[in-house]
Amino acid sequence: MNLDNLKKQAERELDKIKDQNSLQSWKVKFLSRKSELSLFLRSLANRPLKQRKILGPKANQLKKELERQYLEKSLVFNQGLSSKLQFDLSLPGIKPEIGRLHPVTQVKNELNDAFKFLGFEIYQGPEISSEGYEFDYMNFPPDHPARESMDTYWLKQAIQEKGLKKLCLRPHLTGLSVRYMQTHRPPFRFVYPGRAFRNEATDAGHERCFYQYEALIVNQDISLAGGKILVETILERVFGKQVEIRMRPGFFPFVEPGFEIDMKCLNCKGKGCSVCKWDGWVEMMPGGLPHPNVLRAGKIDPDKWQGFYINIGLDRLAMMRYGINDIRLMHSADLRFLNQF
Repeated sequence: MNLDNLKKQAERELDKIKDQNSLQSWKVKFLSRKSELSLFLRSLANRPLKQRKILGPKANQLKKELERQYLEKSLVFNQGLSSKLQFDLSLPGIKPEIGRLHPVTQVKNELNDAFKFLGFEIYQGPEISSEGYEFDYMNFPPDHPARESMDTYWLKQAIQEKGLKKLCLRPHLTGLSVRYMQTHRPPFRFVYPGRAFRNEATDAGHERCFYQYEALIVNQDISLAGGKILVETILERVFGKQVEIRMRPGFFPFVEPGFEIDMKCLNCKGKGCSVCKWDGWVEMMPGGLPHPNVLRAGKIDPDKWQGFYINIGLDRLAMMRYGINDIRLMHSADLRFLNQF
């Protein structure tokens, strides 16, 4: 191939170009991967070393020169286009697209503000945890069904932390309370928002990945009445009005005594719907006093200290706040849904 003739041909055709589309066609013909020049450069690998030393630099220099001429011509066309598109102040403006916070994030931020106002610390912990923190330290019996694979996502890799057994995606946030207690001395009060994971069937009220918001107070004198007032205060802050709640006795290995804390369904006003399973009440959180074994796992003397614990279902709280009747919408990434908030 004669490089000098190729250069003359490319420059001759470039001079005749009058629009952007023709310029792009020129670029494909002379500078694309399948152009004659590119094929010639790749063929040099099969030529003798003496020829490569002569033809290689000359071909590369030609390619750089054609690329420079292409950019100059392209700039001329772009400047001409911009001169025709002068800004007209009489034209209506274009509304910019503004991102929005997810409804769960909005509720979480409001809870953070409410708890910080009450003197709570915001705490974060790892999503990959262990059987030790999630079950052993939480006073779960060895044969508890929550340990089975049908509920918990177990991970194959071996755990290096001594005495904590196998790894898992945390099925609840409660194990973080022990992590906090092991590194802090009472009295304290803190909250820890985050995701939890369970291998279960999804429906209007349940998801495999969901958000929780836990709070724990540890002091020398804690009452259940004070805990109930705390729950009512937080819900009133989120919904902007008093919310009717009820506390039913419930068993959870990590609290003693334990309670199921429900709120009247705001989606149906207590009449019954798919969110509340036609009961009129939505199970929002377990709560109660931390079990002595949990306090011991956190290196806290249960004879001296006691506490009050609640676990808020953030997804369900957001559903009540915004009148959402299916939790699966929250994780659908459907912009038609998310743009409403």
